[in-house]
Amino acid sequence: MLIGLTGTYCAGKNHVATLLADRGLPVLDVDKLGHVCLENRKDLVFSRFGPDVKTPDGSIDRRKLGAKVFGNRAEMAALEAIVHLEANRMTLEWISAHGGDGPGGETCVINAALLHKSVVFGQLDHIILVHAPWIVRLIRARRRDGLPLAALLRRFASQKQFASQYLAGSADIYRVGNPGIGKPVLPRSFGRRKTRSEQRLEQKIDTFLANLKP
Repeated sequence: MLIGLTGTYCAGKNHVATLLADRGLPVLDVDKLGHVCLENRKDLVFSRFGPDVKTPDGSIDRRKLGAKVFGNRAEMAALEAIVHLEANRMTLEWISAHGGDGPGGETCVINAALLHKSVVFGQLDHIILVHAPWIVRLIRARRRDGLPLAALLRRFASQKQFASQYLAGSADIYRVGNPGIGKPVLPRSFGRRKTRSEQRLEQKIDTFLANLKP
């Protein structure tokens, strides 16, 4: 069985991915896979987007690259053309290794920001859509990425049609709200109790898993 996991910018899909992994499901982070593919093809990236997206050590400055492509369809399409073929190949290899493409295999989770463009989108049995209030996502984005407000708003604007890309498909959709404002000061390893928001989110994930249909 294949489960797709995605969400709007800074909705917290990676936190949900961690919860699923904690419950024993193999999770492929396609976004991290994309970073590997980018580095593998960085010469093409520098040729297309210029030397200013190169760090002093010769790797890709993903923050500068993101500032160029978010909100610009032509630039995003150019980046996807460089990355997606290899990312799709590696995704299929990972699924095959876990038996997620056949009966009796593991239930696999594909975690991707651009899930609708994945090679396995049409094969997904279920899709988890993670969402959070706009202001919550903006606060998280400022804390995490530290980008100027104009750059953040461009990223938000580029996802206006986000949900409609998935509602038109054949997979079952499960919406998960994640409204908490970022990480607490102390981690759980220090004996901190779960917040009410954390408890509700975990309950939603457990409910989803308990109702999975083969």
